[in-house]
Amino acid sequence: MRVLGIDPGLNTTGYGIIEENGHEIKVHEAGVVRTDVKAAIEDRLLDISRDIQNVIEQFKPDAIAIEELYSHYKHPRTAIIMGHARGIVFMKAAEAGVRVFPYSATKVKSSLTGNGRASKQQVQQMICSTLGMSALPEPPDVADALAVALCHIQAIRQRKAIRI
Repeated sequence: MRVLGIDPGLNTTGYGIIEENGHEIKVHEAGVVRTDVKAAIEDRLLDISRDIQNVIEQFKPDAIAIEELYSHYKHPRTAIIMGHARGIVFMKAAEAGVRVFPYSATKVKSSLTGNGRASKQQVQQMICSTLGMSALPEPPDVADALAVALCHIQAIRQRKAIRI
């Protein structure tokens, strides 16, 4: 199973493609889509759209895992802006016929560390350990994208274990 994990954002959208083959999980590609902060929002969304479409076409994921919307009540604008980028991802997934699986930040953290309130550093260490990486993925958006992709792999494994 090949999973595209996405950490959506208007300035920076992180992505990571991982593949599970038996018990082995490997990273195919990881990076970010950056937009020009001075550009109009429609142009920034178009940039995200083109780049995500290219990633989907190049790596042909079986599933897309994406972080759910979350915003602190003091910063509702963050969720609205993130929602624009998420909408682009959902649209590109639908156009490609790829199903999207949203996961909350606490679910992602819990699936990787056993603790839904784990620190970013703990999550990054588990990503490195699980994926056999020698260095922490940078920027943090890449680590978050890989984490949500790993969360989806863990969810699939759990469903298979329950069926046995």
